Amino acid sequence: METMGRHVIAELWQCEFDKLNDMDFIEQTFVDAALKSGAEIREVAFHKFAPQGVSGVVIISESHLTIHSFPEHGYASIDVYTCGDLNPNVAADYIAEALGSQHREVVEVPRGMGPVSLGKTKVIASA
Repeated sequence: METMGRHVIAELWQCEFDKLNDMDFIEQTFVDAALKSGAEIREVAFHKFAPQGVSGVVIISESHLTIHSFPEHGYASIDVYTCGDLNPNVAADYIAEALGSQHREVVEVPRGMGPVSLGKTKVIASA
């Protein structure tokens, strides 16, 4: 059975505080990431929290990209879910690099295949 989608869940650590706290930067980064992956953007919604942090979603025809940032911890949780032939890792990698993540843990979950099997976590740390 072919998968209905691919869902990348990423833990991004040691990101740049200013980038994690800049709603406009994050929104543009997510729009750019969606476009780089070949997705068709439908809607964009982001919110800036006080005193810090950003949450948002880019809804694409192929599913979505989301973020919750915690600048005070240098941390962001993101997920990129795509259906069809799009590779969600293209967008997830672009986002991690744009936020200056020095350490990330990534899990890719095939969707629509029956019981969920998480498989291996990919850990990426810069030297």
